[in-house]
Amino acid sequence: MNLDADVAVIGLGAWGSAALWQLAARGVSVLGVEQFQPGHAHGSSHGTTRMFRTACLEHTGLVPLAQRSLTLWHELENAAGRPLFDPTGGLLMGPADGHVVSGTIDAARTHGIPVEVLDNTALAQRFPAHANLPAGHVGVWEPTAGLLAAEDTVRAAVEVAQRFGAKVFTGTRVTEIDLVADGVVVRTPARDLRVRQVVVTTGPWATKLVPGLPLDPVRMPMTWFRPTGDAEPFALKNFPVFIRELGHDGAIWGHGWSDGETHDVKLGLEDGGRDFRSIDPDHAGHAVTPGDWSKLTGLLTDAVPGLTTLPTSVTTCMVTRTPDKQFLLGRPGGDRRLVLGVGCGGHGFKHASGIGEALADIVLGRDTRCPLTFTDPDRFR
Repeated sequence: MNLDADVAVIGLGAWGSAALWQLAARGVSVLGVEQFQPGHAHGSSHGTTRMFRTACLEHTGLVPLAQRSLTLWHELENAAGRPLFDPTGGLLMGPADGHVVSGTIDAARTHGIPVEVLDNTALAQRFPAHANLPAGHVGVWEPTAGLLAAEDTVRAAVEVAQRFGAKVFTGTRVTEIDLVADGVVVRTPARDLRVRQVVVTTGPWATKLVPGLPLDPVRMPMTWFRPTGDAEPFALKNFPVFIRELGHDGAIWGHGWSDGETHDVKLGLEDGGRDFRSIDPDHAGHAVTPGDWSKLTGLLTDAVPGLTTLPTSVTTCMVTRTPDKQFLLGRPGGDRRLVLGVGCGGHGFKHASGIGEALADIVLGRDTRCPLTFTDPDRFR
């Protein structure tokens, strides 16, 4: 088979662009295929910003991946020649025995991450917009948390990959991945691409190319609100990235405004498995209605007072869940032609640079730098 490259990366969102960068930087002959443009607003890797944390409450095994990812984000910044990460620090709040606080503290203790537990009084003094925590709720301050520039990190990774020699096909939809005896034929309406291995990082579109994967794509709104009075308590330095568990009402997340005149505060609901509907990514519908923000606005009077009751802006993205909300990274069935990097679970952007490195390691037949056995794509078989 005459090859177009050794490896094809299908889908250049956060994970795919990082895999493309890591493979190209190692001298691998690699091409990337993206049905839209890098940094587009149709999938899972947009919305201006994404939160970064190292004390990962979702799984303690994610902490080394987050720590490695932070190192790689700085490497990407240096390679791209522009800032991509803002080290704001972050707050994790809720009942002392709730999943947000206890999960964060467990991860921090297990991996030696410096955090500080703040009671109501200390929290109100340092962060006045969070002065209304109920009795028994606490905050955990994680100084290593921050914000990533969502679309720009994707574009930066693709740009750096191209400098290392990666070929990129944009506006090109993959219709089929044909695993043949001596490699893979990646079929597109324009032409077929022939490679030895394919890396599938297509997010919610993955099941259209690899049927049978245990993935559930859901539609998730992202909303922005404006302060009704003094905006300074909601500036990013005073209202850094946070997750706040509210008990039976789930949890909200967000961060304050920075470097702009709009003073818009970004907020959203945590994916609790009941607030977002399953969708077909080709028919997700990006038009928004009051149903996309009504539950959140009903919580703000008590949870985050001082903001407008209607959002100033609303958009949607897609989150792809697995049954245990952990990623699918690796070779399904041990197939030497196919590598999966899917199932972001709503908490995968922060790890994208480390996942890109891990996918490159898997392609090259190496052990991943961070142990990732809990992401085995065959664990549900």
